[in-house]
Amino acid sequence: MNTLLIDAGNTRIKWALAATDAPLGHWLAYGAVAHAEAAQLAQAWRDAVAAHGAIGNVIAANVAGATIRTALDSMLRDSGVATAAIDWFASVAQRAGVRNGYRSHGQLGCDRFAAAIGAHALLPGQALVVANCGTATTIDAVTADGVFLGGMILPGLGLMATSLARNTAQLPQIAQGGKLPSGFADNTDDAILSGLLAAQAGAIERACALHGAQACLVSGGAAPYIVPALGAQVPYRLVDNIVLTGLHAAARSE
Repeated sequence: MNTLLIDAGNTRIKWALAATDAPLGHWLAYGAVAHAEAAQLAQAWRDAVAAHGAIGNVIAANVAGATIRTALDSMLRDSGVATAAIDWFASVAQRAGVRNGYRSHGQLGCDRFAAAIGAHALLPGQALVVANCGTATTIDAVTADGVFLGGMILPGLGLMATSLARNTAQLPQIAQGGKLPSGFADNTDDAILSGLLAAQAGAIERACALHGAQACLVSGGAAPYIVPALGAQVPYRLVDNIVLTGLHAAARSE
């Protein structure tokens, strides 16, 4: 039996089908859709089952709200791919080797808790910073023995660019796929992007210094744009889908 992993984020829904005993981050099938395209998931899951075998359990992290949760629940059941109860992943006191250091355990975003579990599972015994760079950028600290200490939250690269373009006269929206400047730019467009990247990278660098991190795992859609701006002192590792990796680790720990 395989495990279906679902990460319903603020912008997209990502999923992976994994053999429970497979190495972390190794998927039999993978996909991602925007919220507006969520109806496509049922067929994608049926196709994955047809190609790779039945799903024994489903574990889902949802930070997209009740409407998305209801839609996912309906699709899983109507498509026939979920025969067991869905494990709606939540931030609890302890799971999969990570202890939740938040004052109120449930207040911690479940995606951040899953990312911390994934990071600790990939690099156990190391003091870690986990930066997940999506709609928001979250930067969290995990001790070598698996204590989630807490973290920082700031607008993601795209949100920063949009806010600046909307609220500053005559400054253009900057496309993330453009040329990446560094340092002091000699034109306004590059100066904006240089500032955005410096803000994101600077927050990650500060977190690593505060924590004395032995490694920094960077994930999320904006990660490839941000990591080139990190200083040489940051021992970073680019990791795809750290939340799904954490869900996989949680499923394997049961």
